[in-house]
Amino acid sequence: MTGTNVSWLPTAIPTPRQLDYQSWELGLFLHFGIRTFYEGHIDLDRKPMPPAGFNPAALDCNQWAETASRAGMRYMVLTAKHHDGFANWPSAYTDYSVASSPWKGGKGNVVREYVDACRKYDLKCGLYYSPADVACPAYSDAKAYDDYFINQIGELLTGYGEIDMLWFDGCGSEGHTYNWPRIIGEIRRMQPRILIFGGADPDYGWIGNESGLAPTPNWNTVNCVPISIQTQAVDPVRDGRPTWVPSECDCRMRLNNWFYSEKDEDTVKGLRELLGIYYYSVGRGRNLLINIGPDRRGRLPDRDAAALLEFGAEVRRRFSQPVLTLAQFVRTDNAWEHTPPLPGVMMDHIIAQEDLKAGEHIRRFRVQAFPTHYGNPITVFEGYNVGHKAICGFPQVCAKKVRFEVLEADGPVELTSLGVFDCLCSATGGGPT
Repeated sequence: MTGTNVSWLPTAIPTPRQLDYQSWELGLFLHFGIRTFYEGHIDLDRKPMPPAGFNPAALDCNQWAETASRAGMRYMVLTAKHHDGFANWPSAYTDYSVASSPWKGGKGNVVREYVDACRKYDLKCGLYYSPADVACPAYSDAKAYDDYFINQIGELLTGYGEIDMLWFDGCGSEGHTYNWPRIIGEIRRMQPRILIFGGADPDYGWIGNESGLAPTPNWNTVNCVPISIQTQAVDPVRDGRPTWVPSECDCRMRLNNWFYSEKDEDTVKGLRELLGIYYYSVGRGRNLLINIGPDRRGRLPDRDAAALLEFGAEVRRRFSQPVLTLAQFVRTDNAWEHTPPLPGVMMDHIIAQEDLKAGEHIRRFRVQAFPTHYGNPITVFEGYNVGHKAICGFPQVCAKKVRFEVLEADGPVELTSLGVFDCLCSATGGGPT
């Protein structure tokens, strides 16, 4: 059983902080560092990338944050240190950092400017830190590297105020032993409210692919999680005990590269593909983290930023104005019904949200439309988990009555939201992708 399990375990109970995280839904991933300035490098290739090449003369973290905010994103995650070991802050524990670069005469600090921008635009602040490090001489000595790991993490977690998320990538760590109890203990001592992605005690985890696509069903309670694109192995969570670990879907704005490349602008995703990813991630109760690699100026590339803004605008157009809300439905047992005035309601989406404070209990549900003249109701959508959010898209139909029905549940069911939408009512259209 994995973090993308199709069978289910009795529900665990989320923390309030985990529920906060799930409500954020959309985030911007920012791969930026020494590799931004060296075209053609790939993960773990060990090719030299001297710090002299790092010089984002027009670095503008406010542009990153403003773009994310305008696109409807609630959080960002920056690569503070990737597998190459280059620190985006002046770390006291390595010479391989911004302090050895010509940028701002070695006095610059990308992490500082990024954190300040997050706060200016009211975005939750996440930092990515790669446990794997090809530049650190101590990496081959597990104990010495644990010390290095904790020292560097300590700089990030004690020098910049509250950090909301710490993102651990499993790639490159295959076969390396970390003292995770010690590392995680120190992290939680320094930042008690922090949300940890990955590692041995995750608050949220990876969906298992880098395409932004969640399978269905996909439950929030798991007993192990996938860890890396390099292996099919999974890590048990808390000795295999059922634990609330919501998944995050990450994907690239461009086809193959996480970091900026001057050769792949033509692969920036179009609106239809981004919407499809949104339906398969947020629409299946997962958070979506879309990556853009800031360019060598230190800005989001123009085409990528424009694509992100177009995507955010279309999500708002589709889903900001429901034609019906939960308050207009009548509940009978585990079914919610609404009967509109004749001739009926035009609809092509229903969005449901389960109240997760006591765990996840909906195991199967359906949406039914009653024909406008006569006949039995027809099922227009059937699914499994509702969780934080289920976006149910179907061809436009006019219904004289709408029913949302829970067919299977393993405990008391409550909804926090139920919305009916007619996305085709606008000339720009859309409907289900």
